[in-house]
Amino acid sequence: MSQRRQLAAIMFTDIEGYTATMQQNEQKAIILKDRHREVLQTEHDYYSGRIIQYYGDGTLSIFQSAVQAVECALAMQLTFRKNPVVPVRMGLHIGDIIFDEDQVFGDGVNLASRIESLGVAGSVLMSDKVYDEIHNHPKIKTISVGSYQLKNIEREVEVFALNHTGLIIPKPNSLKGKTEEKKTSKKYVPAPKLQLANFDEEEEQVIEEPTKKSIAVLPFVNMSNDPEQDYFGEGIAEEILNALSNLTELKVAGRTSSFQFNKNNSSINEIGERLGVSTVLEGSVRKQGNRLRITVQLINVEDGFHLWSEKYDRNMDDIFAIQDEIALAVTEKLKGTLLDKEQGKINRINKPDTEAYELYLKGRFYLSRRGASIITGIQYFKQAIDIDPDFALAHAGYADANLLSAFYGLLPPTQVIHKARQSAEKALNLNPTLCEPYCSLGWYYTFEWNWIDAEKNLLKSLQINPEYAQAHYWYGLNILAWIKGEFEEAEERGKIAKMIDPLSSITHAAYGAILYSAGKFEEALEECKRGLEIDAYSFLCRLYEGNSYMALEKYEEARVVYEKAMKISNRHAFAQNGLIITNALLGNTAKAQSLMKDLKQRYKKSYVPSTYTGISAAYLNNLDEAFDYLEKAYSERDPSILTLKYAYWVPENLRSDKRFEPLLKKIGFPSEKK
Repeated sequence: MSQRRQLAAIMFTDIEGYTATMQQNEQKAIILKDRHREVLQTEHDYYSGRIIQYYGDGTLSIFQSAVQAVECALAMQLTFRKNPVVPVRMGLHIGDIIFDEDQVFGDGVNLASRIESLGVAGSVLMSDKVYDEIHNHPKIKTISVGSYQLKNIEREVEVFALNHTGLIIPKPNSLKGKTEEKKTSKKYVPAPKLQLANFDEEEEQVIEEPTKKSIAVLPFVNMSNDPEQDYFGEGIAEEILNALSNLTELKVAGRTSSFQFNKNNSSINEIGERLGVSTVLEGSVRKQGNRLRITVQLINVEDGFHLWSEKYDRNMDDIFAIQDEIALAVTEKLKGTLLDKEQGKINRINKPDTEAYELYLKGRFYLSRRGASIITGIQYFKQAIDIDPDFALAHAGYADANLLSAFYGLLPPTQVIHKARQSAEKALNLNPTLCEPYCSLGWYYTFEWNWIDAEKNLLKSLQINPEYAQAHYWYGLNILAWIKGEFEEAEERGKIAKMIDPLSSITHAAYGAILYSAGKFEEALEECKRGLEIDAYSFLCRLYEGNSYMALEKYEEARVVYEKAMKISNRHAFAQNGLIITNALLGNTAKAQSLMKDLKQRYKKSYVPSTYTGISAAYLNNLDEAFDYLEKAYSERDPSILTLKYAYWVPENLRSDKRFEPLLKKIGFPSEKK
């Protein structure tokens, strides 16, 4: 790969609060992003800037002149401050960069990103190096806003802000961002190849160094002009990750944790330390029509040395061969042992239609976002299957998406779970070596209250791939905690899922839910807070944070949390029921009844899961109504009804009612171990 160095003025921009806006109002978020990019392109053309990379709601660009970079930033920010306002943060630095035709990197880029992380929407921040270049310019006014020890930057950097009418001028020494190393005392390795019936009793595995045969696969950077192609870079990385995770001697960091490092400019050393891996695979993809350019590097964490790199110029038809080629090359460089059967896990026998594959990638992209995006994922998986009915992974994705839509109360379970079963079984008929369809079938059988087949399929999934985090936490929560009440083993599953995917808010939420079910409310609360540090908009973490506060009789704290959950989830019924219950416990009966009335109105317009509404009715002392809702939940196969046996928030008046035990028997919970 040809590389050259040059001195450049570097600019990072980012829309503040974009993820929250997307959660609350997707159309508004798209309008903001489009306006952001329109202004960027116009002003960069005028000031001779070059946009190197779009990444979701942000950009990286370079200029040959510091003055041009600052003038461009000023013009853009003044435009963004006008209606419709776009809350943009900007950071500028001038320094040496390493440049090739696809990307730029180097210490200068890292420092510029740190300046942007300090940013306040409506301001323009710059390093002291940029200030040195422009402070004598008669039309540019600046003010010092303090000196900061930026993360992974050896020297202290004085930061300046543009001081012009119409801009936000931060107070000196008030900025917060990536200014210090996050303290870590332990490192994790992905879960060992376990005997499924036995677990190490220690809470976590602490090691001095990551295992030598370990890897994190980062999402490939989208270098196309179309930002909507982000899904493609993530999809390619996920396929390579899945192929590598089947190899016996190679430890692979979980998808969600690895993908946390998309767009945040962390150093390779930091990524390796936080994920407990010795190597990192990163790359970029440029897709134009049917043509692909994929650049990939395998990097040694300890010294940053490139163990291997390659560039592929191919047609879309070759995408599967490229993925297999990369996976095999990585394995060879890591000197992993490839048995014949493991070679088959990488090389594909049946290659799907390329259009169907692209739709599948879109489906996985939207499914990983959870919430209402699950429905979008269902649509993309269905389109992929329509084009290529023999595409096993598309069937597996369709199964997961339907099950998640039922779990989150987006669609009636009786409407979607049988579609999930059919697709999971179809996927296994097409490719019995996949772990995902067995996991989906295991979850499906919990909806049917067939605990034997549920457990059998989940364990089969883990036998195929013991590092499949989703199977661990679904088995731990749905079977061991909710159904069997075997909380110690459930906790072990939650811990293993966290070791595999330590930076996933979903694994933290699932572990928090397990701890909550076990009555360990303080621990559950702490676990949910850890998940919220990773993703402040994690609905499940927020929900079980509220549940834990309520169990600890901290009702006011619970009420505040449920109100936050209402906002980030567009008034999801789970959060609204939590709010009803906490208001009832606080004595705010009128407020609780008003929320209950609103929920009943929603029943008339759309599907609303019934279990928690029944529990809310019990807290309002309407027991006949409560059991009406619970009977409805039973007939709907609402999965939340499986929490009734052990959940703390089932009130005593409901649990002691003569109708409660017959309901549990009708569901068919297995007998408790003596």
